[in-house]
Amino acid sequence: MTEIEQLLTRVTVQARNSRPWGWPSLPAPVDAATLDRAGQTLGFPLPPLLAALYERVGDGGFGPSYGLLPLLDSAPSGEPAAVAQYLANREYGRKNPDWPWPEGVLPISHWGCGMYACVDCRAPQAAVLLYEPNADDADGAWFVDAPSLTDWLRTWLEGTGWYEETDTGTDLAPWADFRTRTAPEQAL
Repeated sequence: MTEIEQLLTRVTVQARNSRPWGWPSLPAPVDAATLDRAGQTLGFPLPPLLAALYERVGDGGFGPSYGLLPLLDSAPSGEPAAVAQYLANREYGRKNPDWPWPEGVLPISHWGCGMYACVDCRAPQAAVLLYEPNADDADGAWFVDAPSLTDWLRTWLEGTGWYEETDTGTDLAPWADFRTRTAPEQAL
């Protein structure tokens, strides 16, 4: 069994045995057609591990805090679907150029207060970013939560994330690529 297979097994067990706030049950996984439709709507494919989570574990409803967002359809918890939230954030960024949303950065989990965990679908390791819009400006709103989706999931499974009550003040590094990833949109 590969390292990713082992991780998916651990996530599946945890997903079946815990429920984020607002999720009465673990949703069924999505099918390949739903993944294809999501990729077509987004204009980019999901990273392989993220696609595997949706296709093998469930359509959201597991993970830290409020759990992963559903992919295309809203959840019973009232959380928005990841694809719809991405499109809304991109549109908002086009209308409000001081707060651009980077292309390929998919919100996957809501933390509350407008904060999201997001996967950088253009990064080879699928880095997980924290979007914290309560900052004074967009440059101060983006942080690297984990260098990869794999690391982010392990942190959740091990209960060592910055969001845990036992965390002793982990400082997340700012996302250095924010301006370079949004600069072309600023010029439009």
